[in-house]
Amino acid sequence: MRIGLMLGYSAGKVELPIELVQEADRLGVYSVWTAEAYGSDAVSPLAWLGALTKRVKLGTAIMQMSGRTPANTAMTAMTLNQLSGGRFLLGLGLSGPQVVEGWHGVSYAHPLNRTREYVEIVRRIFHREAPLTFDGTQYQIPYHGQDATGLGKPLKSTLAAAPDIPIYLAAIGPKNVELAAEIGDGWLPIFFAPERYDDVYKPHIEAGLAKAGKNISDFDIAPTVSVVINDNLDICYNMLRPMLALYVGGMGARGKNFYNDLAGRYGFAAEAAEIQDLYLSGDKGAAMARVPAELIDAVALVGPKERVREHLRLWLNSPVTTINMTVFDIETLHVMVELMAEIA
Repeated sequence: MRIGLMLGYSAGKVELPIELVQEADRLGVYSVWTAEAYGSDAVSPLAWLGALTKRVKLGTAIMQMSGRTPANTAMTAMTLNQLSGGRFLLGLGLSGPQVVEGWHGVSYAHPLNRTREYVEIVRRIFHREAPLTFDGTQYQIPYHGQDATGLGKPLKSTLAAAPDIPIYLAAIGPKNVELAAEIGDGWLPIFFAPERYDDVYKPHIEAGLAKAGKNISDFDIAPTVSVVINDNLDICYNMLRPMLALYVGGMGARGKNFYNDLAGRYGFAAEAAEIQDLYLSGDKGAAMARVPAELIDAVALVGPKERVREHLRLWLNSPVTTINMTVFDIETLHVMVELMAEIA
């Protein structure tokens, strides 16, 4: 199992943990990932960090497909891949209807088909085998809608070919997970619970791989896991409760919150419903307090060093191939690198 570093996105002010990333680069950490929601973007910070590092892979987790045409995403990926000496990992995701329609101002309809067509177009651009044409239900290139000028011309990227840039897909819902396994080089799940892989994820991963004729050894399972090492377990839990309450309670409307649904599939349906009720009513503090310690333990690594060591074994015994850690200081990074070396 490889170690990655998940930085997430910035709120309020962009402040990059440059020393942490450079230390990860020095230690041989495999990858560093940036994210976006509706504030800082994923690409600009990654480019900045790429200029300050030498070896670590540079991944977007995720670039929102709704905010960019497939061609624009391919241009960005090929540019960053060249500038970084081939270190770029392209992580893509749908986001959700609140952000897609409320922020980007485009339709969220047909998300699975849109993802399939998007990835196919990006890969065609990477391969540069011919000028780009595509006639799908979501994308037509050149565009030939009723308001088209008729002047669109099939084009081929002027950049040198980079056909093998890995494409990762963020997914947690059953159909999206299956699609990620079918068409992606890797999978970026959030709130992954290694003990629930067999019943929650495995059937969909295997179905997707079978459709593509792939083996699981060809597929990078790269979940994000928050790590908080402290002798006081309550401090650890309380550091992560705000994030879980935000996602389970507030990232989506009632009946359309993918993270709330996932908590339910993990066996916390009643707790997830209560968290959502409290969060959407404006009582965020109470929502945070209701996040069960058992849910945190299922998806994160928290507590004293020895406790983290024992829980880490669950991840090492799962199909996870890259563990993208969210850590808050260099000391925790050192401890996790040490533990991985001891246990692996």
